Amino acid sequence: MSKKVLILCTGNSCRSIIAEALVNAKLEGVIAKSSGVKASGKVNPNAKKLLVEKGIWKEEYHSKTLDSVIDEEFDLVVTVCDHANETCPMFPRPAPKIHVGFEDPDGKGFEAFEATYKEIEEVLLPKVKEALDV
Repeated sequence: MSKKVLILCTGNSCRSIIAEALVNAKLEGVIAKSSGVKASGKVNPNAKKLLVEKGIWKEEYHSKTLDSVIDEEFDLVVTVCDHANETCPMFPRPAPKIHVGFEDPDGKGFEAFEATYKEIEEVLLPKVKEALDV
């Protein structure tokens, strides 16, 4: 049975979408979803371009609010920005939580998104595997 991970960010347009795609593409037996504390309502074009280039973009990836996933059960909640980490205790369901912060690439060049992708792949994925024991 698959383990479910929720990746939380403030805007759910860059880091959490990249992390969701990476977890879904690279961690067998783990299903990730993402949402934002204050979702922007759109995926950053550079984040989408990067995920398309990497071959892991899915049309179902979109910016969504916490309300859209609040009734689901998760085995792990991961915050990837400090604002979401501070507001994450509002997540009402009992689930282990970890925080792995990444600098927001929004408003920066494409190379910042590539660096964020690499950092999420190298730092976040091992921590998710360890936390879920997969």
